[in-house]
Amino acid sequence: MATPDYVENPTQQPPLTGPAEEAGDGVRRRDFINIAALSFAGVGAATVLIPLVNQMNPSADVLALASIEVDLSKIAPGQAIKTMWRKQPVFIRNLTPKEIGEANAVPLSALRDPQTLADRTKEGHINWLITLGVCTHLGCVPLGAGEGEAKGDFGGYFCPCHGSHYDTAARVRKGPAPLNLQVPEYAFKSDTVVQIG
Repeated sequence: MATPDYVENPTQQPPLTGPAEEAGDGVRRRDFINIAALSFAGVGAATVLIPLVNQMNPSADVLALASIEVDLSKIAPGQAIKTMWRKQPVFIRNLTPKEIGEANAVPLSALRDPQTLADRTKEGHINWLITLGVCTHLGCVPLGAGEGEAKGDFGGYFCPCHGSHYDTAARVRKGPAPLNLQVPEYAFKSDTVVQIG
């Protein structure tokens, strides 16, 4: 009896052909379509969301007011000016040595909101006091920065709305205001120029 040229091995599987092979390719095509659809949806969502989020950013005019520079060279000792920053008044006062001495002589125990003059000014520029010109009671603008305005009982600022008095370091000394005038963030660009904000 002759031996056959081909012996069938029952454990060996014939190579895939026909519909089974096409099913494997179909899975790959389906994955590609899903990935493409998700990518398209992601790009579409980003296209819609970016303008919506961007509209919440501050406008150019607000960003322009985010910081201001003020020339201090024309402010004489003992004089104060009022400027505007972020639509709020800012008082800049060039303290005299006498005013500095008076502020430093006040014991912290006598203050409602205890802060030294050094806490409220920058090192090396203790004569420059920069505060927001907004009373901490109800938001009125105190007097004392302009020429001839009432400076209150302590030579600083006086709020005409409810009678709060601030000393030369803009610390509350009398009246309903609970806190000192707020010191904004600022930095000296030179000896005569300060950047607020």
